[in-house]
Amino acid sequence: MGYARHTYIYVIWPLKYRYQSLFLSFFNYIQDMAAPQKSLQDFDPQKRPKANKFAFACAILASMTSILLGYDVGVMSGAVIYIKRDLKLTDVQIEILVGIINLYSLIGSCLAGRTSDWIGRRYTIVLAGSIFFIGAILMGFSPNYSFLMFARFIAGVGIGYALMIAPVYTAEVSPASSRGFLTSFPEVFINVGILLGYISNYGFSKLQLHLGWRLMLGVGAIPSVILAVGVLAMPESPRWLVMRGRLGDATEVLNKTSDSPEEAQRRLADIKAAAGIPDNCNDDIVQVSNRSHGDGVWKEFFVYPTPAVRHILIAALGIHFFQQSSGIDAVVLYSPEIFKKAGLESDTEQLLATVAVGFSKTVFILVATFLLDRVGRRPLLLSSVGGMVVSLLTLALSLTIIDHSRAVPKWAIGLSVATVLSYVATFSIGAGPITWVYSSEIFPLRLRAQGASMGVVVNRVTSGVISMTFLSLSNKITIGGAFFLFGGIAACGWIFFYTMLPETQGKTLEEMEGSFGHFRSRKGKESENGEIQLAN
Repeated sequence: MGYARHTYIYVIWPLKYRYQSLFLSFFNYIQDMAAPQKSLQDFDPQKRPKANKFAFACAILASMTSILLGYDVGVMSGAVIYIKRDLKLTDVQIEILVGIINLYSLIGSCLAGRTSDWIGRRYTIVLAGSIFFIGAILMGFSPNYSFLMFARFIAGVGIGYALMIAPVYTAEVSPASSRGFLTSFPEVFINVGILLGYISNYGFSKLQLHLGWRLMLGVGAIPSVILAVGVLAMPESPRWLVMRGRLGDATEVLNKTSDSPEEAQRRLADIKAAAGIPDNCNDDIVQVSNRSHGDGVWKEFFVYPTPAVRHILIAALGIHFFQQSSGIDAVVLYSPEIFKKAGLESDTEQLLATVAVGFSKTVFILVATFLLDRVGRRPLLLSSVGGMVVSLLTLALSLTIIDHSRAVPKWAIGLSVATVLSYVATFSIGAGPITWVYSSEIFPLRLRAQGASMGVVVNRVTSGVISMTFLSLSNKITIGGAFFLFGGIAACGWIFFYTMLPETQGKTLEEMEGSFGHFRSRKGKESENGEIQLAN
């Protein structure tokens, strides 16, 4: 019995397996010969679908809300020079004036999630522009410090609404093939706004002291008017329409914003599944359960989250925290002060160097928009943060050398200016746009509005802490020491991104949840499959 068993295992079974393999190979060869012959065109790489012009226009209009934040950040960097002189303010008052708008914006961000679920994404954008318009007008007519703080409160609420709703709407209206490109537009317009603010500083700096800074701030009302009018031409988000049971309207929007009718049907089916609507339900108006309106999402986030939701929340809040804690708003808001410490003495030199910062940020954010859907989120983010670490540490070293030198070396001045430009450039090519793209696309539909709101809250709180303490921090540990600290935080951010953020390129919004929460199980499956293949 044992001899027969060994004979089968070592002799007969290998021969049987070999003849089966030969037969299968011969059968496949016959199939290939019978199949129609391929031409050279069949081996050409598949062409990327053309960009959807309607989705492109919608993303442009929605993302223009981000100009409001960018303009305020950019214009305040130069306006505070003249506000301080006119109103006789201290450094602490200036820090509070500059940074408090980030905390004020929390009110708008916290309200925006529920507001956008209630009145829709489109009218929330109109509301954001209207609130900021009032705030900008009030800032332009501010007679004293207290009134200016009140005006910045109004503007901050509008900015909070704009920051939350722009990336959410853009992500929901974009096809998967160009979602990274289109969802990066809010960051593009933040940089456009910053550049416009810098140019406004330089243009109005020659006017009388009491008039110049007021015009700098008041001019910010103009983009909000254009925005409120332009947004009325946009359609509503298809995902919000499905949440409200308006399948007919959602289908119409999806047909316009998808690359093909087949993709529109797939997107509609995915959204219906996420909203709890049966796939065979094709009425124009249907009843939707309350769960898809956002009820109970806070319990799902914090009381009984699934591993995937917990991972998504950590990733979204972490990417917002590290984006701001690496010091970007300190550089953007206090560029004139940094250049003054670096050896540029006149207001004109400082403002011109600041305009160069705005151009650098804007140019490289435009480069990033074309790389997001080609390179992917993860490689671009890791490369960007690595460049930020090098730039921050080099800037810290050059500022420390200048601070400890009796005669300021010209090479150190040039190196400081160059590293500020390289820092904002590397930030804009990855960490800037990807933060908004990534955090707006990874949340499930039922959690998206509130999840995006929490990301904005973390972003604005961190930005507020940095901008309201930078001058005091620089006085305590020197300006070089402050940038050494930012460099260390950016290095910790690189480690976090490497370990916690999976790639999301090319996936539909409804597929995102499957990419989170099971790295270990996925590895286990891969190793198990490998063992099976080795055994075979």
